[in-house]
Amino acid sequence: MNQRAVVASLRALLPATVTAVLAGTVLLVSSGHRPTHLVAAGLACAYLVWMLAEARITVQHPSQAAAENNTLLPYALSRAGTAISAVLWPLSWERWSAWMIAPIVVFAGAVTLRLVAIRTLGRFYSHHVVRYSDHSIVGDGPYRFVRHPAYSGMVLANAAFVAFFLNPLSVLFFVVLLSVVIWRIRVEERVLWLIPAYPAYAGGRARLIPGVW
Repeated sequence: MNQRAVVASLRALLPATVTAVLAGTVLLVSSGHRPTHLVAAGLACAYLVWMLAEARITVQHPSQAAAENNTLLPYALSRAGTAISAVLWPLSWERWSAWMIAPIVVFAGAVTLRLVAIRTLGRFYSHHVVRYSDHSIVGDGPYRFVRHPAYSGMVLANAAFVAFFLNPLSVLFFVVLLSVVIWRIRVEERVLWLIPAYPAYAGGRARLIPGVW
């Protein structure tokens, strides 16, 4: 699939995902106004705000030719499936529990990490696999600790989201998402490894989780 077809697919998928998550949010709010459902609706709204904050990047056509596009659509579909299946499945929380706070805090911290990583990378950040003609290595901010902090934040945020709404279908989609992220990182690094300074940068840092991978 060429770049324009991928971007067109993403532009169609984004509003569909937003609509589905919004529908799930409305269902949560209308479920008897129980505190647990209202908290869940608030978390779903936060996910929507996150999606919209990245919307411009999601549908953007890269200014230079992308090296590879095969991972992008599976990545977007698995992210959409994770979010939609979480909010549309009946909520497992029957009553208020302090344990509800933990995934919410982790979600907020992980989204913050991702947005900071995107901002730190600046114009070199893209959802496409692109090697710019003047590509340079960014080692500031969260990139001091891991090679792909934007993915770290995305994976952790979705893990927290799934943990809150916890149901079998969202767990399945999340496992698929994690597999696709690993695939994407391996594809991206084949391109990044061609940048002269990247091997030295990568040598002292894990990809996603320090001391793990």
